[in-house]
Order: sequence, then C-alpha cells, then structure tokens
Amino acid sequence: MVIEWRTGSDGDAGDQHPKRAAEYVRMSTEHQKYSTDNQSAEIRAYAERRGFEIVRTYADEGKSGLRVDGRESFQRLLADIQNGSADFEAILVYDVSRWGRFQDPNEASHYVWLCKSAGINVHFCAEQVENDGSMGSSIVTTVKQVMAGEYSRELSVKVFKGQCRLISLGYRQGGAPGFGLRRMLIDENGNHKGVLDRGEHKSIATDRVVLVPGPQQEVETVREIYRQFVEDGSTERQIAEWLNAEGILSDLDRRWTRGAVHQLLINDKYAGHNVWGRTSYKLKTRHVRNAPSEWIRHNGAFSALVPQALFNQASLIIEQRSKRLTDEEMLVLLADMLKHNGYLSGLIIDEFDHGPSSSAYQSRFGSLLRAYSLVGYVPDHDYRYVDINRALRRLHPSIVKSIIDGINAVGGTAVQILENDTLLVNDEITVSVVIARCTLTRGGSRRWKIRLDESLRPDLTICARMDDENMFALDYYVLPRMTLSEGVLRLADHNGLSLDAFRFESLDGLFDLAKRAQLRKAA
Repeated sequence: MVIEWRTGSDGDAGDQHPKRAAEYVRMSTEHQKYSTDNQSAEIRAYAERRGFEIVRTYADEGKSGLRVDGRESFQRLLADIQNGSADFEAILVYDVSRWGRFQDPNEASHYVWLCKSAGINVHFCAEQVENDGSMGSSIVTTVKQVMAGEYSRELSVKVFKGQCRLISLGYRQGGAPGFGLRRMLIDENGNHKGVLDRGEHKSIATDRVVLVPGPQQEVETVREIYRQFVEDGSTERQIAEWLNAEGILSDLDRRWTRGAVHQLLINDKYAGHNVWGRTSYKLKTRHVRNAPSEWIRHNGAFSALVPQALFNQASLIIEQRSKRLTDEEMLVLLADMLKHNGYLSGLIIDEFDHGPSSSAYQSRFGSLLRAYSLVGYVPDHDYRYVDINRALRRLHPSIVKSIIDGINAVGGTAVQILENDTLLVNDEITVSVVIARCTLTRGGSRRWKIRLDESLRPDLTICARMDDENMFALDYYVLPRMTLSEGVLRLADHNGLSLDAFRFESLDGLFDLAKRAQLRKAA
C-alpha cells in the first residue's frame, strides 16, 4: 500500500499558470533498459497532479549514483542552477536513490541545499513524505539517504564476496583471455555452451565463464615463447622480433612488443591458475594495489598451457634480473637508456633488454622520479609536486596531533574521527584540517590552492599554509563553514578582509576558544 501525503496545493491546479520544472532521471547500468522511462512516467504523473510543467530533462543513463564524477547531466543541472541559467523553479526526481547513493548522506543533502539556496526545490515524487524542509521531512529524507548509501555498501560487500566465491570455484571474472586462451561459456551443470568472441558476454545469470586452450597453433606458440626465454636465454625483445618476423599477431591483432611478451611470461593463467584481486576499486573511491597475500587464487583452475616448473623458471629469471643488480648497476642501466633515447618513461624502461622493469625501479628507489633525478634527468613537466605532496601527507598527522594536544592542554577535548579524518572538539564542534602547498608564480609571487572535501561540511576548517620550501607552516586560516561556498580555495599573500580576518600566526586563539569555563549555578 502506498500512502500519499497531500498538502493544500495537491489536486487540480485549476486556472493557475503551471510552474516550470526540470526532471532528473538516472539508472545505474545499461541493462536497466526501461528504468529512466519508468521514472519519467511517474514524474510526469506527479507533475500533472501538482501543476508542474516539465520544461527540461536531465538524464544520466548507465551512471552510478555513488559519486558526482561521471554524471554529466547531474553536473550540468547543478551548473545551470549555480550560474543562474536555470529556467525552472523545481526539480522532480523519482526518489532519493535516483538523486544519488552517496556514502555520506551530507553530500546528498548538500546538493539539495545548493538547489534550495537558489530558490529551486527538489521534489522526490515516489517518496511518501514531502521534501518541504519540515522537521519530519528532514528526518525521513536523511534516513532515506542513509539507506540509499547503505544499500550500495552492502551490495558492494555481497558482490565482492560473490566474486571471491566464483574465483575460488575456478570461474573467470572479466578481462581478456590472452593469447593462446579462449573464454568458454558453461551452464550451471558445467556443460560447455560455446566460445565467447571478443566483446561477447554471457546473457544468462546462471552461466559461467572459464578459460580453455585456444587454437593449437597459438598454444604451441606460447610454449615456444617460454622455451626460448628459459632454455635459449632469449630476451623478451628477441622473442617479440621473432614473433613479428613469423607474422604472428598478438591476441589484440597487433604486432608484439617487449612489454606484451613480458606480460605473457608473468601471468599465472598460463600455468592454469585463476588469480583475481590484484587491484580493487570499491565504491568508486580510488584504485588500490593489493598485497599478494590478499589476492584471490584457485590453483589448477584451467588447463595449463605450460608446465608449472617451466613457469616457475621464467618467473625466477625475471625476479633475479632485478634482484642481482645493485642500486649503482640499476642506475647505470637507467643512464644508458637516457643516453640512447634522450628521455625516460615507464614504457622505455619496460622495453629495455636485460634490465629490470619500471616497477622494480619504483620499488627500489621509492618512485621513478627519484630514480630519474639520480641520473640527472628532469622531465619536461615539473613533477616535484608529487614528492612535495607525499611529504605533506606525511606531515598531516603531526599537525593534527599538535592540534589535539593543544586543545587537551587547555582542558578541552578533541577526538579524531578515523572514518573521515576530522576532529570532534568538546563533543560539539567538527573540525577538518588541510595543508596548503606553496607554489611560486613566474613573477615570484606565492600562491596556495586548497581542495576542500565538500561532503564533510565541518563547522571549522583549519588550513595550514606552508612556507616557500613547504617545510613548515607559515600561518593558519581558521574558516567557519559559512565562508566556504566553493570546493576550491585559492590564496595569495593578501586576500582581503573577507578571508584574512580568519588568518592567525598560531593556533593559540583556537585553543583559547576550546577552554572549558565554569558557570555559576542559577540562584
């Protein structure tokens, strides 16, 4: 049963001029073919009942609601509202989940607030409570936003566990099969249904995909690649040249390169193993490179194209190729690459014969940029900011600790909330701490650019401006929430009273505000 909560404006619009409105629809995957049509039908029925005229449609099809990134129509909707070009006074959305499944409900509320502050209300047509700003509406809407985000989180956990389970059973989870292998579609009983060509996918939920040997000629080529590498001592480049001379194309119908041969020699699937989870990208946050102990494996899941002993020998050769070199020897090789090519890149390093891979240089020297600097190479682009940002990230915890210690020293309390790295001061004020890197213009003027996490919405934001060398904090800006209307803050040496009024040489003033004061009891 659906209960409609009606206001005095419900029912026929009468002779009143219809109110102009925009509709926003979104579906998560391309498989939800009719989802946006169904949303639009419900929205238009709502508009007819409430006296709205839909004059604009914003549609994000096949877009996740976890983030704003990638939702071009949603971004355009917000931009139209903020720049004053919106020709409507309301936005009609099917329900809270279509607005977004943000992991922080404050982010969803923030975008609603941006619209409302411009005089444009957001209506959730299928929800049972009006989004009118009342206390009851705010509570229900917030609960709905939390539920929408929690649904995605729980679904992510379930999907990940399901994928791990399928991997452990020996089923393939996405990705190209590779040269010499093919993707075989099997039914729920394990019966083969046919080979999937490039770009083809299974259409029945209970079907699964496994890897099987490809054409015999490709299988023999894979074995010959391993034999030449292990027994003949051929390099990846020599093998690539042999393959190209024989007119053999890669699985992508391209000529072979050293890197392509290298990838074939290090992939466990050629020994018959199913390995998954080398990287992860949960809830659209950021890619994480997982440790080998966290990979999901099923050894012997497929028919091996090469014996395990041969695969192990190839892996050992590649591993020892970098392990047996000292730092000085690796840098000599890097200097030779620079002299031969005139510049350096990860691709050039990976294509170099008898040398370690770019990942080996990263592991040995901390980063490719540091390895470049040790051989006197400076890229055309100034990448020093990468090392500076890395140093500032290491500095951030110490600044946060100094703030906590300062507040505790005057009798206040400060607790770090690990989920979002903010501070809760005296159990009532939320504080975010950011560090602003100093850059110099061509004219020598100092500039600071600060990216703020708009989803946090803390009561106070403490911006520590670094000095010219980005070694020490120059001063601090203690900014209340009301001063932060944009996600990016740009500072110069002098920024006018509207910002510089919040500038302090130290945080002693903040610590004084955190002091607890004894109040006399009322008579």
